[in-house]
Amino acid sequence: MTRIRNRERGASLPETAIVMAVLLALILGIMEFGRVMYTYAFVAQLARQGARWAIVRGSQCTLLDHCNAQSTDVQNYVRTLSEGATNPNNIVVSATWPQTQCPPGASGNAPGCVVSVNVQYRYYFLSFISSGSIPMSSTSQMVISQ
Repeated sequence: MTRIRNRERGASLPETAIVMAVLLALILGIMEFGRVMYTYAFVAQLARQGARWAIVRGSQCTLLDHCNAQSTDVQNYVRTLSEGATNPNNIVVSATWPQTQCPPGASGNAPGCVVSVNVQYRYYFLSFISSGSIPMSSTSQMVISQ
């Protein structure tokens, strides 16, 4: 009986190492997935905020800063909203005013026209998990109010 117990001595150490490695990988994967979802939600929020900023700065705006906003104005504004782990230099913003989505007689960023803001961001994984990246993109369209 004592011979059997002596052979099993230390057997729990490799088992513990294997279980701990799997558990650590699972926890880090969950954390990385959370970061990916947070960043995607943030990119979508940036597109909405950029569109909201642009719709009140149309061609008939008189009281706000950056009235008659152009694409570079929207891009600069959206980049100032960067927070947390996002790098503002990696945020690519394009704002367009499609002529086909304007009421008759209106053009550009006149009231009633639509502004479309597209935000693109490349998400980089933490270095100890992978060296890859995921391109993220979100578009928001709103009607210009002034």
